[in-house]
Amino acid sequence: QAIREFFLTTRYLEVETPMMHPIPGGAAARPFVTHHNALDMRLYLRIAPELYLKRLVVGGFEKVFEINRNFRNEGISTRHNPEFTMLEFYCAHKDYNYLMVFIETLFREVSTAVLGTNQITYQGRAMDLAKPFARITIAEALKKYHPDITDEMLKSRDALIGRLNELKIAFRPQDGIYGLQLTLFENTVETQLFEPTFIHHYPAEVSPLARRDDLDPEFTERFELYMAGREIANGFSELNDPEDQAARFQEQAQQKDAGDQEAMHYDADYIRALEYGLPPTAGAGIGIDRLVMLL
Repeated sequence: QAIREFFLTTRYLEVETPMMHPIPGGAAARPFVTHHNALDMRLYLRIAPELYLKRLVVGGFEKVFEINRNFRNEGISTRHNPEFTMLEFYCAHKDYNYLMVFIETLFREVSTAVLGTNQITYQGRAMDLAKPFARITIAEALKKYHPDITDEMLKSRDALIGRLNELKIAFRPQDGIYGLQLTLFENTVETQLFEPTFIHHYPAEVSPLARRDDLDPEFTERFELYMAGREIANGFSELNDPEDQAARFQEQAQQKDAGDQEAMHYDADYIRALEYGLPPTAGAGIGIDRLVMLL
């Protein structure tokens, strides 16, 4: 309720998008598959509402949000459930820097509304939401938690593969340098990020829907927020160039053909929507179940 009231006071429009999609999209995940008997067609339980919410922004709704269920046909653990609740929102004429400030403010508002304080104790450890959230890149995080890793190692595919093999961490052989860096980060650093930390400047290789950084096109204007050792939010400046998005969908389709079950499909209808014109837009998703666990 606190989240809902906060968003309504900032003049966001609450919407509901379809639960069954003809093409799964909006995240890298393996979908649940079902069949529509009357239409005799395959459908997928949605893995994210992203591409439909951005269609609304194309249509002129400049601030939209949805709190609803997502379904991802993946493993189960204390941090993962195949069915979970997500808050996803989009704001035209903003970028990912705006989102980081907005989400930091939002979490303080919610904590104050729910607990009456920004001082949280989670599993016996204190967390102070009043302090500025840290901001570091994947490379900086890897060097911080692996003091022996150098910039040269981070730029060497062989060195990264050697470290992953040494730690017995599975990786995708087709991944480039940045994909390997992300695998090392997710398996060795993520759980150590207890204090609120924005990991930003994600590589384009692993961010098929995010806008490229103008100064360094190999990277994107994207972040993920980590708290208590788990990802709790993901956001970025949206990719609104239809030609770039089409090329990245094609790359994803090639990865899917090569056996990557989490890679995205090519969504021609979404490309057509971008051709009508998506304004510069910032969008983010927040895992409600993990937020509830934290509070």
